[in-house]
Amino acid sequence: MNRLLTATLMLSVALPLPAFAGMEEAREFLDNEIAGLSVLPREEQEAEMQWFVDAAAPFEGMEIKVVSETITTHEYEAQVLAPAFTAITGIKVTHDLIGEGDVVERLQTQMQSGENIYDAYINDSDLIGTHWRYQQVRNLTDWMAGEGADVTLPTLDIDDFIGTSFTTGPDGKLYQLPDQQFANLYWFRYDWFNDEKNKADFKEEYGYELGVPVNWSAYEDIAEFFTGRDLSHLGHEGDVWGNMDYGKKDPSLGWRYTDAWMSMAGMGDKGEPNGLPVDEWGIRVNENSQPVGSCVARGGATNSPAAVYAIRKAAEWLDKYSPPAAAGMNFAEAGALPSQGTVAQQMFWYTAFTASMVEDGLPVMNEDGTPKWRMAPSPHGVYWEEGTKIGYQDAGSWTLMKSTPVDRAKAAWLYAQFVVSKTVDLKKSDVGLTFIRESTIDSDHFTERADRLGGLIEFYRSPARVRWSPTGTNVPDYPKLAQLWWQNIGDALSGEKSPQDALDSLCKEQERVLQRLERAGIMGDIGPKLNEEQDPEVWLSQPGSPKAKLENEEEEPVTVAYDELIKSWNE
Repeated sequence: MNRLLTATLMLSVALPLPAFAGMEEAREFLDNEIAGLSVLPREEQEAEMQWFVDAAAPFEGMEIKVVSETITTHEYEAQVLAPAFTAITGIKVTHDLIGEGDVVERLQTQMQSGENIYDAYINDSDLIGTHWRYQQVRNLTDWMAGEGADVTLPTLDIDDFIGTSFTTGPDGKLYQLPDQQFANLYWFRYDWFNDEKNKADFKEEYGYELGVPVNWSAYEDIAEFFTGRDLSHLGHEGDVWGNMDYGKKDPSLGWRYTDAWMSMAGMGDKGEPNGLPVDEWGIRVNENSQPVGSCVARGGATNSPAAVYAIRKAAEWLDKYSPPAAAGMNFAEAGALPSQGTVAQQMFWYTAFTASMVEDGLPVMNEDGTPKWRMAPSPHGVYWEEGTKIGYQDAGSWTLMKSTPVDRAKAAWLYAQFVVSKTVDLKKSDVGLTFIRESTIDSDHFTERADRLGGLIEFYRSPARVRWSPTGTNVPDYPKLAQLWWQNIGDALSGEKSPQDALDSLCKEQERVLQRLERAGIMGDIGPKLNEEQDPEVWLSQPGSPKAKLENEEEEPVTVAYDELIKSWNE
């Protein structure tokens, strides 16, 4: 999800329609903008561009509107790629950039009204359960083989996309096409962790090596160690904090927890890309993928002991080890703070920040252009088991609504494919660092650039990346359910309610939404069908999630040397 901007201000990029020039404009685009930064040789680049010119001919002069959230990748599309596409194809594109919540609101309005607000949306694959159940978007599998076959790029190469498992429904159909992806990972000051004095002092105090924390116990020790530490021997003056987070009662607070915080703690079941039958929202489904409960009394886990543990730890770390202002920040406000050089580590850091964290002159950058920080897999909580999801990966994806007229959907599909094409993707990824294609990740260009990106390329080339995934299909109506999280989590972090009381409230509110959807019957035999309530112990005594409370929620801390971790990935 876009965690970088939640403002409702709309940036509308309206493009004047130039004199149509087709391949002449395409060659100019390849010469001046792509400039060789493509996984395809020039001859194949031109062949793709010629295909776009020919396929777009029936739509020349048409004006279409698409929308996305506002992140660097989409700014590049709106400001550079949309004008280029217009010049090459004669299809005028207005690519609106708005806040993420506004994208969901517009899409929800189009679903409810049938009015064609936008001809295509880039919206998060977190809505896959919504799209599959409501059946108001074109499934792209059938679209590419049928109605949209004449406007589907022969060299699109769906198998090259790394996120299609996130955008495929239980029916095996592809509902969305990834446009950008980023993960939440552990972020830390590599230079501070490798300092000999820090290493010696940590070993003396805690009895084990300072390194990348594998579990939450080690993360907590490191947070305690660095908070208030004197680092003047490294030339650092001023406060130091061992944790960074945010706690403002704001929609972005909900994303932090629906974006896999609970699975990192170990709340859900094993499974990829999401836990089954209980996912990282604590929602249980039956064998027919019907949501059957959120509270423990119905077999869910949203208010389970593991979920309470997850919220309790977050609240403790925010209070004890984070900058005092963090409790009043939202995601956008908190995102830039680690770049100021006062934070030692962050459990849950989005790689979408990478582009802004490698700018020259920042306190977290070396003079040679390499970062003083690194990213690594996030540590897991005491309830976590091998095979359980351990992190979130955003996959902003192209979505075509059924309410969009066929000709407009075809024109929008051409633009969507243009911005994710192999001709364009390497250059777009170089700007935004939000990877969608295997060929881009494996390119020589990113091999050469890797040492300046703090572990980003190593992560995306590693086998670990498949354990990071977006919200899955257990969530039947993302817009309605997501808004419940930030208010209830906010009550827990502010101290207005205990973690248990806040999560009891959250799971009951989720079940009320599920009950309304069940009564409405609009999702048919894949909609919610709630279990009868039982004594929670009935469920807690069974294997899997929800999991019974552990007598000891502290475990032996474990760390690993970062360089050894990277070496194991490379091998």
